[in-house]
Amino acid sequence: MTAADAGLSGTNGLLRDLAREVGDEHVLADPDLLAGYTTDWTRRYTGGALCAVRPGSPSQVAAVLRACAGHGAAVVPQGGNTGLVGGSVPPGGGRHGHGVVVLSTRRLRDLGPVDPLAAQVTAGAGATIADLRAHAAAAGLAYGVNLASRESATVGGTIATNAGGINTIRYGATRSQLLGIEAVLADGSIVSRLSGLAADNAGYDLAQLLAGSEGTLAVITAARLRLWPAETAAVTMLAGVDGIAAAAALHAEIRALAPGLRAAEYIEASGVELVRELAGLPAPLSRAAPAYLLAELSGSADEAERLAAIPSLAEAAVAIDAAGRAALWAYRERLTEAISAIGIPHKMDVAVPLARIAPFRAELDPAVRAAAVNATGGVAPAPQVFVFGHIGAGNLHVNVLGPDPDDGTVDETVMRLAAAHGGTISAEHGIGRAKAGLLHLSRSPSEIAAMRAVKTALDPGDLLNPGVLLPG
Repeated sequence: MTAADAGLSGTNGLLRDLAREVGDEHVLADPDLLAGYTTDWTRRYTGGALCAVRPGSPSQVAAVLRACAGHGAAVVPQGGNTGLVGGSVPPGGGRHGHGVVVLSTRRLRDLGPVDPLAAQVTAGAGATIADLRAHAAAAGLAYGVNLASRESATVGGTIATNAGGINTIRYGATRSQLLGIEAVLADGSIVSRLSGLAADNAGYDLAQLLAGSEGTLAVITAARLRLWPAETAAVTMLAGVDGIAAAAALHAEIRALAPGLRAAEYIEASGVELVRELAGLPAPLSRAAPAYLLAELSGSADEAERLAAIPSLAEAAVAIDAAGRAALWAYRERLTEAISAIGIPHKMDVAVPLARIAPFRAELDPAVRAAAVNATGGVAPAPQVFVFGHIGAGNLHVNVLGPDPDDGTVDETVMRLAAAHGGTISAEHGIGRAKAGLLHLSRSPSEIAAMRAVKTALDPGDLLNPGVLLPG
């Protein structure tokens, strides 16, 4: 149902103005249609919105922002809505109430021609990572960001959160791929710098400023992105290890021996067993292990012989063909959906120095149990804890099932523990609404003040994603 179908476009000035700018069919006010825009992937974060609007060009984005500013409505920019911290959905309440518009960038999905000389491409904010990677591959190149949500996650959303993914240790996070930006500021002005010049030192780098800004400074509409020489994945290996310390040590050995290492993922036995149970997968090794290291190397098939020379490598499954590699990756890439299939998880995305990763993991379960007991007075069952992540970057995804989705006690406990070990409360998912009140654990008061000054300068009316990233 559109705005007109809902009978609102004639009585609500904002809906009428939005319909005039983007077309009535692209202003969604029906509650059933809105549900997909107002609840995030975790199902923990949901809110209310007047409508979702789907502009099809930067000029339409600008018109939407001007209309919303004129009516005093907040704007929540949204890409594929695969976020995990409530940063791409409306707040549940607050000063804006239902005067909130979700601005979807999904129609901004154009992919420009690949420049083979510069190894660059311009991509619309609504293009999915899967489409971008396929577009680059057709030209014999590769895009450096790859993540399990690639079929839904968008270019704009991954820039806004500075997403990492499974190839971060090889190519860096999204910020490392970003060469230029096109975006619309809160006042409707369009800033565009998409030339991709390698030598351009003319003032502030707005592209890098917007990377990780989580929709609080501007609405990203397109980006100029770095591409890389295509690499054939020669070897994928899943090795059993005694625990996280052994996984970190094995990763270091592989990294020293094989310069083509492009992914190193940690999975615990509980996660592998859950995926096996829900997806019907066979046991990955002949003997079960307490934990596993999944590593992928580029290069020639000779990399398998390099791995075989590692003394500490006791038992491993190795694949050199596409089907075999995909089968090994399934234990990792199907884990997030498997966890969500059995409940609404508390998802913490933390990183700690590799030297502290084993002590952090040793303290994690007792801390989570204590927090759950304190939150419920001991009347609830012990929580389930699933830990996995990008061990090469010290990035662990802590998933806790059991505590009430609205109770943040466990979340805060995990993030405080990460901070106590010299880590960060957000490695790649962003701060969103979930962690805004705990930003001080990772940023100093002067840093937060500087961020707030930038926000005030670019968005003085607090139009864009209020309540996200910065504490209230």
